[in-house]
Amino acid sequence: QGELVESGGGLVQPGGSLRLSCAASRTIYGYYMTWHRQAPGKERELVAGITGGGRTNYLDSVKGRFTISRDNAKNTIYLQMNSVKYEDTAVYYCKSAWGSWGQGTQVTVSS
Repeated sequence: QGELVESGGGLVQPGGSLRLSCAASRTIYGYYMTWHRQAPGKERELVAGITGGGRTNYLDSVKGRFTISRDNAKNTIYLQMNSVKYEDTAVYYCKSAWGSWGQGTQVTVSS
């Protein structure tokens, strides 16, 4: 079906930047791809999505700070996280329109 593997998580200071990657084992061409996150004790939420044509949508709290992008040639999507805040701490997952989820990558915002 196509596996997804996230990378790029880690520890970052408030106001810092981080770029997450999600590599697919099959073509992502034409598929809507999304990033989600789940903080401890909270439900998983949609952070950002990108259509096959490149249109994007974002969670209100990350608009202007996060940017989702895709490279179809590499079968990879990205999440550029700038001006991160403590409340961005979560496990970040990517998801494909064909139903696959990645294993998640931890992002911790801490001074």
